Amino acid sequence: MVSSPASDWSAGRGRGLWSLVPRAGARQPHCEPNPGAGAMVLLHVLFEHAVGYALLALKEVEEISLLQPQVEESVLNLGKFHNIVRLVAFCPFASSQVALENANAVSEGVVHEDLRLLLETHLPSKKKKVLLGVGDPKIGAAIQEELGYNCQTGGVIAEILRGVRLHFHNLVKGLTDLSACKAQLGLGHSYSRAKVKFNVNRVDNMIIQSISLLDQLDKDINTFSMRVREWYGYHFPELVKIINDNATYCRLAQFIGNRRELNEEKLEKLEELTMDGAKAKAILDASRSSMGMDISAIDLINIESFSSRVVSLSEYRQSLHTYLRSKMSQVAPSLSALIGEAVGARLIAHAGSLTNLAKYPASTVQILGAEKALFRALKTRGNTPKYGLIFHSTFIGRAAAKNKGRISRYLANKCSIASRIDCFSEVPTSVFGEKLREQVEERLSFYETGEIPRKNLDVMKEAMVQAEEAAAEITRKLEKQEKKRLKKEKKRLAALALASSENSSSTPEECEETSEKPKKKKKQKPQEVPQENGMEDPSIPFSKPKKKKSFSKEELMSSDLEETAGSTSLPKRKKSSPKEETVNDPEEAGHRSGSKKKRKFSKEEPVSSGPEEAAGKSSSKKKKKFHKASQED
Repeated sequence: MVSSPASDWSAGRGRGLWSLVPRAGARQPHCEPNPGAGAMVLLHVLFEHAVGYALLALKEVEEISLLQPQVEESVLNLGKFHNIVRLVAFCPFASSQVALENANAVSEGVVHEDLRLLLETHLPSKKKKVLLGVGDPKIGAAIQEELGYNCQTGGVIAEILRGVRLHFHNLVKGLTDLSACKAQLGLGHSYSRAKVKFNVNRVDNMIIQSISLLDQLDKDINTFSMRVREWYGYHFPELVKIINDNATYCRLAQFIGNRRELNEEKLEKLEELTMDGAKAKAILDASRSSMGMDISAIDLINIESFSSRVVSLSEYRQSLHTYLRSKMSQVAPSLSALIGEAVGARLIAHAGSLTNLAKYPASTVQILGAEKALFRALKTRGNTPKYGLIFHSTFIGRAAAKNKGRISRYLANKCSIASRIDCFSEVPTSVFGEKLREQVEERLSFYETGEIPRKNLDVMKEAMVQAEEAAAEITRKLEKQEKKRLKKEKKRLAALALASSENSSSTPEECEETSEKPKKKKKQKPQEVPQENGMEDPSIPFSKPKKKKSFSKEELMSSDLEETAGSTSLPKRKKSSPKEETVNDPEEAGHRSGSKKKRKFSKEEPVSSGPEEAAGKSSSKKKKKFHKASQED
């Protein structure tokens, strides 16, 4: 009698997960998979974690199509889940860099060497009897293609992986929930940082933001300038007709203030602001015969403050435009040379990035920015638009009405080429953009005069030669800049090292000096006098008696004993030459010159008790005898 899987689960005897392989027959009664069974397929599950790879095996095998709710319940309970799944092998990552490499490999569907080693080591050798459950279909397809194991994704495998993810820190010994969370957080930051590819030389994100801000500033400056015109027009309405530029009008409103105070002395400043002597004279004449109303001082203060804000915004707009030009010359020099910085930046911003713009065909670049008109034309079956953002280019404005569509199509073709050159060239130069601009000029003159333009092949050959020369020059400049930077860095590091060595050497030298002084005082033996090339240092015997003034009692006693020992050995060396005596016995000269001082030392010594006093008296007597013998010699 064949029992159904649902009845086994309800009876409490079937507490396991079963294989997804559809087959008919009775349930196998054993708990561990039997590799020798011919009809049975072993189910393993691969789990990728931030700390390593885990390979798990299921303890029972059966069809599971009807047991999804029971699987979900058993996953949440740790005891039931331990009865279902056992850990076969765990391969931890050696470092965070290795974890990042494995994460990138799994996301791209590539079998890493660590994963290959784990699977080949711990999975059975008979690959047809193994079913491997994986979470990502890409890595499952790669494993099946390279290693030959049958892989399964989705369904019950997803539920098992959910349970493994929930109880992973309990399955692996030595792994805590806190350490697992830290590893996940660190790997997540590293993986995200690696995915965001940041190139300093081609930062099109900055171009997108700057052109968007530039357009917003244009709108705001126009709105604020109209507000200033209306506000100051109550007092000086004639100025609106004389001055058309918004920024100049705001500067004049800020400078003039009350029109009644305008006189001949301010005419020179008016000429500087308007850059036109006739307009300055007209403003002065209009202020004398103006029909405007009088205005209070507090109103003038508010108008002037608002005008100053508008002027500062216009100045910032100029600086932002300069920044945009510099960025476009770095990121897309060919496109900016062909169509201009503003229009090229708008194309990049509308496409999303320079790479997306390079992927677009010329027909899409032509109508980029006119999507609403295109869909409306497709809906109403009317005429499609001829141009989008490239309409702001000067070429289309210069073309005749009948040639606008033709020149826009040609210009879109050249813009597509220029964007691809900028995106995929190693050293971006503006040579190709200038040549493409010449081609558009020639095509424009061809539409007007009929003059045949040059062939594209000839133009591109010239551009290639010039581009190679420009690229070589740019690389030389970059190398020079890099050398200068390295020299500056070396100088800075050398200066820091010198400063640190001076700071570190000053204190040890002081310590050495203080430590060497008492050593020199203690070592006053005649045998250890420094000699160089057999010559005697004359300063030593004369300086030694002076240093003895600071000696302690014990040091004086020891020095006297050493001197007596040296004096007893003197008579044996009388046969030696006088040179040797001077070299070997420098203390003798010191005794001749400093005998009186030594007598003073012996007199000034305090009276000591016991053997110290007897030793002092005997040493003094021996000194006197030695001194008399030396004088007789």
